[in-house]
Amino acid sequence: MTPIIEMRDIVKVYPNGVVANDGVNFSVEKGEIHALVGENGAGKTTLMKILYGLERPTEGEINYKDRLLELNSPLDAIDNGIGMVHQNFMLIPSFTVAENIVLGEEKTRSGLIRQDQAVQDTESLAKEYGLRVDANAIIESINVGMRQRVEILKTLYRGAEILILDEPTAVLTPQETQELFKAIRALVDQGKTVIFITHKLREVKEISDRVTVMRAGKIVGTLKIEEVTREGLARMMVGRDVLLSVDKPPSDRGQAVLQVHDLSYVSDTGVQMLKNMSFNVYAGEILGIAGVEGNGQTELVEVLTGLREASTGAAYIDSRDILQADPRVVRMAGVAHIPEDRLTNGLALLATIDENLIVDRYFRAPIKKGFRIDQGAVKKLGNRLIEEYDIRTINGQVPVSSLSGGNMQKVIVAREFSSDPKLLIAAQPTRGIDVGATEFVRQELVVKRTEGTAVLLVSADLSEVMSLSDRIIVMYEGEITGVFPDASTVTEEELGLYMLGVQRQDVEEMEAVL
Repeated sequence: MTPIIEMRDIVKVYPNGVVANDGVNFSVEKGEIHALVGENGAGKTTLMKILYGLERPTEGEINYKDRLLELNSPLDAIDNGIGMVHQNFMLIPSFTVAENIVLGEEKTRSGLIRQDQAVQDTESLAKEYGLRVDANAIIESINVGMRQRVEILKTLYRGAEILILDEPTAVLTPQETQELFKAIRALVDQGKTVIFITHKLREVKEISDRVTVMRAGKIVGTLKIEEVTREGLARMMVGRDVLLSVDKPPSDRGQAVLQVHDLSYVSDTGVQMLKNMSFNVYAGEILGIAGVEGNGQTELVEVLTGLREASTGAAYIDSRDILQADPRVVRMAGVAHIPEDRLTNGLALLATIDENLIVDRYFRAPIKKGFRIDQGAVKKLGNRLIEEYDIRTINGQVPVSSLSGGNMQKVIVAREFSSDPKLLIAAQPTRGIDVGATEFVRQELVVKRTEGTAVLLVSADLSEVMSLSDRIIVMYEGEITGVFPDASTVTEEELGLYMLGVQRQDVEEMEAVL
């Protein structure tokens, strides 16, 4: 088939000398779902930003419908029928679904926006493409699955023929993911073309017609989906064999390390984010928390690590209540924390790697020597952890901001794991990192659990929760809706129903296994 779009010999060199794209040739055929995969830093996001007009190529050209295409901004891309749905939703929370969809393209009468027409157009468009939405709902009141559909409809409303979807299932439940895939197939049936960027190799196999793999700014290969396996894709992305499944020995569960009783939290705006939560985390186990993002997981982690003050309840480590303690006291009690936002809460970006590795211990021996920091001890620790955790850097004296996302995460993991914690709280530990770094972090979590550490795992990646956890609890609207004492016996579909609040276990049933 003749490609609808061809990117030829694309080179992108940034002012700092980084070569993001190095002679890339990428083509997509009309009416196909084309997956684009690669590790962080492989160049796929830059390539798509060029296609959407967010970046200008240093060299190369774009051929679209047999003509050269000059893109100076996203408006040029949109005018030519190219739309992009970003991973971070770009919606106005206080506007309705219809208002967001027609924003900037509103139909007016006598100078006034026709709200009724916006609703009518939204409902018509949603029906045409099978993307179910409530046109009158306020964005902040709807779930992430519907917000995803709103983003796609917003792009279609502007006449997109090619849709670039960037990690579209990152925060969706299995049911919402299947709804989205059904809608994507319907779009293709009606003549649309979809470029699908994802880290989830299983989804590549499920939804795509072809897949292109990038590594180190170059195209490794483009294959029909029936020609590849998940293992083969991972090997192409990383350049070596990657373990996609977690080798996890049986749990040897010990005593309760963390005991949480009737924990509640009300935000500054008066919204109750946590409601009477009670559970234990035991030595030698991984307790996974499943739930759609925004259902209280962030607040739970931050309350337990001293970043927020609980409204009511108690949380004990070795009979010591840590709820109202500051972060240093919580750490001194034996709690390590991998935060979900590594750039804000996990790292000091302008500090060196070595400095980031000691932020939890600079005030005690062997780092502190008398009234000063022993620089020799800092360097010795840094060298050891850089080697042990395979942090890719020339040395520990460079700014941590110079590292890739995966290596930044390794710095956090190295610091937290080496603190010899009783309890490890890992929030979104593999978010935004590539296949190779994900494999490493997951293996290290299992090692820590097998050594006897209690691990509380919070992840929006349901397959990660299921593969790593020994037990699983599900959160919905700040409450525990289900408890599964054996993670190996529950399915993604069953967990999804609890995550959506469709099903809920009896309180007595949950208390018996918590």
